[in-house]
Amino acid sequence: MTQKELLYMEDAIEHETNLIEITTLSIENLEDKALITFMKGQLKKHQKLKEKLMTVMEDIVNE
Repeated sequence: MTQKELLYMEDAIEHETNLIEITTLSIENLEDKALITFMKGQLKKHQKLKEKLMTVMEDIVNE
């Protein structure tokens, strides 16, 4: 992987981390159950994506 691609991966992981934090805080402040359910789905989506990105980075480091 090129340096530029590695930097992109780092940025993507950081963006996912930020989205997870923002979504978690949002859920804590919501009252609408339907919206909470939706946001929890989004939270899981971003957690899985971050895990996938981290796995790719770990595989690259271990090569």
